[in-house]
Amino acid sequence: MSTSTILLLLIVGAVLYAVYLYNRLVSLRQTADAAWSDIDVQLKRRYNLIPALVETVKGYKNYEADTLEKVVKARQLGMNAGSVKEHEQADTMLTQALGKLFALAEAYPDLKANENFLNLQQQLSEIEDAIQNARRYYNAVVRDYNTRIESFPDNLIAQKYHFTPKEFFELEESEKAAVKKMPEIKFD
Repeated sequence: MSTSTILLLLIVGAVLYAVYLYNRLVSLRQTADAAWSDIDVQLKRRYNLIPALVETVKGYKNYEADTLEKVVKARQLGMNAGSVKEHEQADTMLTQALGKLFALAEAYPDLKANENFLNLQQQLSEIEDAIQNARRYYNAVVRDYNTRIESFPDNLIAQKYHFTPKEFFELEESEKAAVKKMPEIKFD
């Protein structure tokens, strides 16, 4: 083989490898976008249940208006959120407000026994589980994507074609503390 043939094969090989790296980055970016879309769908499902929950609780004379207002405000913030950070903050606010709402329901035996309320509570619980699963998957894909765009030689392609890091969808510190806190168990 001549030197020019070897040089041509090396150039073709380098171009093919660069195309492979580019396509792998595009694939990871698309997977991360799809994973975010899955989270967004679950968040919207939760936001759609909130009005029914609020109306169910409002049906009780002595409901806590302040708590309901916080739930409605957090829902609205979530629906208007644009970035991952904004969704993260709204998610934390809504989780805390719903936690207070369900804790208050303990003081109203009729509400606690209301079939519609129990059904909504069950649906929200299932959606919360789906959100957590979607969050874990999204964060894993984002970790892989961010690692690739920072690793050599992928970072050369990432810089040239403007692949930017994606944000993780994490629990806020207050939500982390609530998750870690053990429930108080009393035996009467």
